[in-house]
Amino acid sequence: MLRIAGDAAEDEIRSLHAWLLLDRIVRRQASVEMGSSSPPVSGQQGAVLDLISLVLSNGISAASLGVSIASWRATRPQEPTITVERPDGSKVTITGSSRDEAQRLVEQLLGEQQ
Repeated sequence: MLRIAGDAAEDEIRSLHAWLLLDRIVRRQASVEMGSSSPPVSGQQGAVLDLISLVLSNGISAASLGVSIASWRATRPQEPTITVERPDGSKVTITGSSRDEAQRLVEQLLGEQQ
């Protein structure tokens, strides 16, 4: 799961979602869906989208996903803080990191540290 914090979280999640869908490797090897970490509030049209749920196949490498996330962050005017979380609850938060450091953190979390 990928989460983005901040006032522009929904816009950033939409941007990252579109970016991941444009990545051929990610698109072929993962199911990428936007979602919300909180239930909808009564009287509102829907919950704020603030996360991306990823179901990864065995064929995708952590390096591929790390490169895609780090590349997307580099395109943003202010690189957003992004938290990558595994189903077991282990997570890493990437903030103010260089592109290489962001990629390394994702790889480390997903168990493919080089």
